[in-house]
Amino acid sequence: MKKINVVTLGCSKNTVDSEHLMARLAAAGYEVLWDSDRTDAKTVVINTCGFIGDAKQESIDMILRAAEAKKAGRIERLFVIGCLSERYADELRAEIPEADDYFGARDWDGIVRALGAAENPELATSRHLTTPGHYAYLKISEGCNWKCGYCAIPLIRGPHVSVPMEVLEEEARKLAEQGVRELIVIAQDTTYYGVDLYGKRMLAELLRRLCRIGGIEWVRLHYAYPTGFPDDVIETMAAEPKICKYLDIPFQHIADNQLSAMLRRHTKAEAMELIGRLRRAIPDLALRTTLLVGYPGESEADFAELEAFVREVRFERLGVFAYSEEEGTHSALHLRDDVPEEVKQNRVERIMALQRDISLENNRRRVGRTERVMVDSRQGDHYVGRTQYDSPEVDQEILIPAAGRRLLRGRFYDVKITAAADYHLYGEPAVK
Repeated sequence: MKKINVVTLGCSKNTVDSEHLMARLAAAGYEVLWDSDRTDAKTVVINTCGFIGDAKQESIDMILRAAEAKKAGRIERLFVIGCLSERYADELRAEIPEADDYFGARDWDGIVRALGAAENPELATSRHLTTPGHYAYLKISEGCNWKCGYCAIPLIRGPHVSVPMEVLEEEARKLAEQGVRELIVIAQDTTYYGVDLYGKRMLAELLRRLCRIGGIEWVRLHYAYPTGFPDDVIETMAAEPKICKYLDIPFQHIADNQLSAMLRRHTKAEAMELIGRLRRAIPDLALRTTLLVGYPGESEADFAELEAFVREVRFERLGVFAYSEEEGTHSALHLRDDVPEEVKQNRVERIMALQRDISLENNRRRVGRTERVMVDSRQGDHYVGRTQYDSPEVDQEILIPAAGRRLLRGRFYDVKITAAADYHLYGEPAVK
């Protein structure tokens, strides 16, 4: 059987794309491997990221390593797909001609044909999972219409295109039949789902339908754009027991002049009002946000306002990034990258130091509680699990001693929280 190695870089949306591709490759008779450096596969496909500088460099480095392997005869065919080749295919062909071909993020049929895989419509909702078998990402739309000042995604992925609801239901049912218990709903903007297909936002209805699928026990919502946040999504999250009391909602900043410069289309007052609505409706909600510091024109006063926002809201989960200029974006074309790199990094560190203290305080309040935990893995002397308040790979974990009781991956257990650190918790299986 012919072997193929699919290497996926970048975000969880890329993961879903690769899993769809691998299902079609497996149907075509390939033995599919992924992200492996220890394989004798003669064909390699690299799914690249082209979002920010560090991610682009990682993708380029991976292509170069594969090109060297091809020159040395260790592999025979090399194909590159995804966001980097969507933006820079011509440049890549000139600089790294060893690749057999380059395909963009929107040209999946091209790579399928190049590899001689089936174009069977019945495979459209099939996935070859690369996540642990008990959770999977469900990508509900492609692209984005917002065109925030710093973001290249609309240039790469195009405008917002929703996946029809019945297609998503079929895909989710197939995942449940494979043993998936947690669906992590993702898109560039999940709350915009349905506008292009149904003339209105339909995320709440989609969530309700996903909750009715047998075998699915957790439904988790990521990447919810704050502008025009649908009230019915809040109501559905509060009412549906399967929906995790967790929401990833990237605010990016809070100073009005920065929000305006970023083309974020909401104000500080609107952001605070939304946070208030969410926490009143769902008192135990874990809010995750992403912040961007060092955007052109960010003053010390703007940054001080951002710090005060973090102190006031006390997000349960938070990530922060330094601004990186991306060619073709509004900020690259119209604004000057005028915040020094050392200032950007200092601001990142200040926000993360503040968040570390907030996270530790939040975690200490959970000591003594008994919480429902999904076990993800065993690492050394501990099982590693998560509550509904934590998404895999990005959030904190609960460490449970492995000595004594045997716990199974993908199963739920009642765990008593015994101790807290800044970004993880310790617990023991509750005695019944």
